[in-house]
Amino acid sequence: MLLGVNIDHIAVLREARKISDPNPIDALSIVKKSGADQITIHLREDRRHINDEDAKNIVRLSQLPINLECATSKEIIDIVCDLRPHRATIVPEKREEVTTEGGLSVIGEQLRLKESIALLHENEIEVSLFINPTIDSVEASKDLGVEWIEFHTGKYANIYAMLYSNLENSPHSIKSLELSRKELKKLLDDEIKIITSVSKRAKELGLRVAGGHGLNYQNVKDIANIKDIEELNIGQSIIARSVFNGLEEAIIDMRNLIS
Repeated sequence: MLLGVNIDHIAVLREARKISDPNPIDALSIVKKSGADQITIHLREDRRHINDEDAKNIVRLSQLPINLECATSKEIIDIVCDLRPHRATIVPEKREEVTTEGGLSVIGEQLRLKESIALLHENEIEVSLFINPTIDSVEASKDLGVEWIEFHTGKYANIYAMLYSNLENSPHSIKSLELSRKELKKLLDDEIKIITSVSKRAKELGLRVAGGHGLNYQNVKDIANIKDIEELNIGQSIIARSVFNGLEEAIIDMRNLIS
């Protein structure tokens, strides 16, 4: 299982005060030393965290492969083609969202995606599509000729959080709480089965499979146990833990969990 560490939230902290630190560049050697396999960043159209200079320096200086997440706007795709990271992961993007809320709508967007994929491939950049875990999205991704897909694991993470948080001191009766737990557990089990099934189908089609979004130290094991997923991209939870434990220890802890 490969681990990509998303360092966007280091830039989020910097941008909160509009000053020069913490600098995401300082994380590069620590991420490598800690046993991660990849640096992941997201160059958003509104530049709310990682900016153009960050992206340029990270691609230039990192000793690990760079996975650059991006939307399909011409401006962003042109920048990615100029930087030539190891991989570009095309994601949906809304200005008003706090974080990416779901996977790409691959069905019906093939023409727009095909143009961006062709430009990236012309610049020898492998391409991943960030999609919801559905068979239709997997097969459409294969038709578009990408090398990778990354499943949006946000639904799984949200169900997990509802199931395992706020269970003590509940105002509900034990009976209703147990029913609620059973229902949520079934939803969680069903979602794991779905991700497992679509990962297997993607592998059969020759796609490489990654997962990410909402994964943390509590919920990561079930996803890491899916044998056809070979890479996880995790950011917020690692950076959050690093505030208290340091970045190296936070990455090592995650590395140990998924291994």
